[in-house]
Amino acid sequence: MIIVTGDIHGDFYYLNSLINKYKNKLDLVICCGDFGYWPNFSDDYLHIKSHGIPILWCDGNHEDHWAIKNLKSTEIVKNIFYMPRGSTYKLSDGRTIMFMGGADSIDKNSRRIGIDWFPEEIITQKDIMNLPNVKVDIFITHTCSSEILPIMLPYNEMKYYDPSQKALSTLWEIYKPSLWFFGHWHHYKEGNLDSTKWYSLSCVRSETKWWMWMP
Repeated sequence: MIIVTGDIHGDFYYLNSLINKYKNKLDLVICCGDFGYWPNFSDDYLHIKSHGIPILWCDGNHEDHWAIKNLKSTEIVKNIFYMPRGSTYKLSDGRTIMFMGGADSIDKNSRRIGIDWFPEEIITQKDIMNLPNVKVDIFITHTCSSEILPIMLPYNEMKYYDPSQKALSTLWEIYKPSLWFFGHWHHYKEGNLDSTKWYSLSCVRSETKWWMWMP
């Protein structure tokens, strides 16, 4: 069985507790960005107790993107894997997941470039070029597309101006997956975009659902 989470923000105590609770029936954990990858500030992610269960995560807007760019391996520590934008992962049931992290930080003006903000956080045209010619069944992204935006906007109107949303619209037009999971909005919501069932997962410490079992 597979658990999908919203934003972890480096609060790995909650992730450890979740994995420990369900370790006997859990095959895979997937995080929809803002995992909390800050290797120059903290090595807390080294202390995630995965119990041998793989953890896959895409980047959010709150990660050290320069450190990500310089990764020598996508396995940052044992059983914890960064999934680059446009990368795919095939599940044991034959379904294919595509990962596309990235989103705009609404608080970037109060952050410091190269320290706690990085311009590489947004999805660019380069990120959606040369995508694989495969059938994709599931999207794991950090934010939503322009089509879903009007539903999510009441939860944070400051997130309106994000070119990543238009990029994800292009991605959706290409692949039309049956399932789509994203975080970023810190609020649980679900809906349908044509034949795509989508889920917005909240973040740890939230009063709304921050994780779920993948259907």
